[in-house]
Amino acid sequence: MDRLSTLLSQFGVRANLFHSGKLCGVASYGGADQHGHIHLLQAGNLTLQGPRGSDLLLTRPSLIFMPRPIRHDLVPVEPEGAQLLCASMTFDGGAGNPLSASLPDLLVLPLDELPQLADTLNWLFSEAAGGHCGRKAVLDRLFELLIILLLRHLLDHQGLSTGMMAGLADPRLARSLVQMHNAPQRAWSVAELASESNMSRAAYAAHFRSVIGQTPAEYLLSWRISLAQKRLREGRPITLIAEEVGYESPSALARAFRRKTGCSPRDWMKSLA
Repeated sequence: MDRLSTLLSQFGVRANLFHSGKLCGVASYGGADQHGHIHLLQAGNLTLQGPRGSDLLLTRPSLIFMPRPIRHDLVPVEPEGAQLLCASMTFDGGAGNPLSASLPDLLVLPLDELPQLADTLNWLFSEAAGGHCGRKAVLDRLFELLIILLLRHLLDHQGLSTGMMAGLADPRLARSLVQMHNAPQRAWSVAELASESNMSRAAYAAHFRSVIGQTPAEYLLSWRISLAQKRLREGRPITLIAEEVGYESPSALARAFRRKTGCSPRDWMKSLA
């Protein structure tokens, strides 16, 4: 069962390398830009200063992952600085897309605790140190691969406690979530979803809500509207969108859209302009 491919095909991630080398002074990020950030501390000691004055001293090679825009500073501890690779990142579908929204504001993980990422990290550091043609394009793609492998690591090690990613890491919920992701147009009942999870209807509904934070019906609505928003951004006609995400007519989709977002699809699109 592939828990990530449908998510990533709908809400993929793009990375853009912007720093490679020594950081010798304070670097500030997450101001007016609308990007998340991923920083790789390769060598040296570094203080990560968060948005509310919280400081975290890093003395081991580490991955700093911020999927959404958050104001933060990186401060090298020693005068000789710290060796870093830094990239900005955006998920398709905007800041509120379901994949980004299911991740914590900040993850800091020592690199030696990420064996699944070791080969990609070595490739990244080797490419950054070289001067080959296409270096930046390769590093951008490697950062995107690294993020996918990090998501896989979080699923395999049940690294999150609530939300969609926690549900996908839960053996009892994963299959039903994947079914909703793969076939949003289907009129899923709680009984059908519970059957996918080999649970009773009542036990499934209670467990789903405790892990995901929504009822199955609320989650399916959220998933459908997220897909509809993505397709609206792409310029697809609402008649086709309605059929693709499980509504019998554009007006039925518009009612569901208003129930979820508080505005019509037309007004929502105007708000993006």
